[in-house]
Amino acid sequence: MKGFKLIFITLTLLLATSFVSELFGAGPPGPPSGGPGGGGPPCWPPPCVPIDGGLSFLIAAGAIYGGKKIYDISKKS
Repeated sequence: MKGFKLIFITLTLLLATSFVSELFGAGPPGPPSGGPGGGGPPCWPPPCVPIDGGLSFLIAAGAIYGGKKIYDISKKS
């Protein structure tokens, strides 16, 4: 049980620091829109696929689920 707590705390701190580093590691803002008509793309860079935030939560959930499965298997042995 003590080992599980250590693993859980380590994973929690690792995930927390990865989210903080994403916030501070953001690049410069994109170029301004092209004039009064706003001829530029709605986001920058143009592919505009919002997978960054959701993907982080998906990876975190997978790590927690995997940790629980490892804990359950070690508990049975």
